[in-house]
Amino acid sequence: MTDATLSPAAAPAVVGTARTGRSAKQRRARRTRWIWAAALWILAIAFLAPFAWMLSTSLKTNADAFTIPMEWIPDPLRWDSFVAVLTGPTSIVPAFANSVIVATARVLGEVLTATMAGYAFARLHFRGRDKIFLAYLATSIIPAQLLLVPRFIYFQQMGLYDTLWALILPGMFTVLGTFLMRQFFVAQPSAFAEAARIDGANEWQIFWRLYLPMATPVMSALGILAFVWSWNDYETPLVLISSPEAFTLPLSLTNFTDEQGSLAPNLSMAASVVSIIPVLIVFLLLQKRFVHAMTHTGIK
Repeated sequence: MTDATLSPAAAPAVVGTARTGRSAKQRRARRTRWIWAAALWILAIAFLAPFAWMLSTSLKTNADAFTIPMEWIPDPLRWDSFVAVLTGPTSIVPAFANSVIVATARVLGEVLTATMAGYAFARLHFRGRDKIFLAYLATSIIPAQLLLVPRFIYFQQMGLYDTLWALILPGMFTVLGTFLMRQFFVAQPSAFAEAARIDGANEWQIFWRLYLPMATPVMSALGILAFVWSWNDYETPLVLISSPEAFTLPLSLTNFTDEQGSLAPNLSMAASVVSIIPVLIVFLLLQKRFVHAMTHTGIK
């Protein structure tokens, strides 16, 4: 039988080799992390550059906005554009209020209808459930632009044209929201509902007290998506809204012109800076739940 014990002379060599191997792996892992970090920083700067340009332009005069090479930090900083877009004759405050009303109503309506429909398609058993869901899901392949003219005619006949209801009602029912909520409820164990039924709970109590609290992260994620879509929607108000009193924020951003009738870059950029503040606030308040929903519910 051979002796498996290493000699004192060979032991340091083996230990040194192990240390060298670990060090090489650590160096490779460190280099990989640095490469990924550098790539992500470059990508982040590329995405943030337009926002930096927007903020810089909002603090300049019209003439300075077209200066080449561009001056990223204006000297002096001019806040006149923000005063003009908030208190001037073309103030965005009424349009800002209209956008808040539309976005809030659409978010509440979409989260409510999507949650209830998703639960029904996932947990309730009725004839033709899967076929109805597939048919409902198939409507998502229809381009949204094709529905603008039918909606225009429909809301005009109902007397809702040129009102905020024409923007709120279509956004309260979405295929994507129903699909996301259904996928969440399908992934939940059925044992919870069975135990609740044994204790005498009805279907509404199971939904309201058992599954709905667990769906809070996904509902928050859906709320963020719905708010951003509603806040940035330009096509729908352009077709269904005609009076300036009912303009939403995206429409009002085109009202800022200079003495020659051209678009004033400093005013329009100042209004754009104001318009992105609510989106940032909503995301910062709900970002933890959004990340949790995307990483822990199987929804990718």
